[in-house]
Amino acid sequence: QVQLVESGGGSVQAGGSLRLSCAASGGTLSTWAMGWFRRAPGKEREFVAAISWRGDTTSYADFVKGRFTISRDNARATMSLQMSNLNPEDTAVYYCARGPRLSGPQVESNVYASWGQGTQVTVSS
Repeated sequence: QVQLVESGGGSVQAGGSLRLSCAASGGTLSTWAMGWFRRAPGKEREFVAAISWRGDTTSYADFVKGRFTISRDNARATMSLQMSNLNPEDTAVYYCARGPRLSGPQVESNVYASWGQGTQVTVSS
C-alpha cells in the first residue's frame, strides 16, 4: 500500500510563496496521475491542480491559474506544487493524492484512491 507524505507547508504573508512536495513510500508514483486538493476551515475539500502520469498535461482550478505550478519527477517518485502570490484565501490543509494509472490529470476527488495526511498552509494578510 503506497503511503503519500506531504511537506513544505508553513506560514507566509500575503504575496509570498511556498513549495509543497509529495513523496511516496511503499509504492510508486510514476505510472499514476497525481493531484493536489485542499480543505479550508469550514469548507469542503476542493481541487487545486492535477498532472498526468507522464507529466506532460496539467489541470488547474481557476482560482490558482497563473499562481500555482504542479510538477513531478517520476525518477524520484515526487510531485510538487509551487505556490506564488499567495493570499489569505489560500489558507488550507493541502493534500496530495494518487489518481488513476496511466491517466491524464483528474479533477474529481473520487477517482483518487490514495491520499496523504495533509500539510497546513497559512497565509496572513
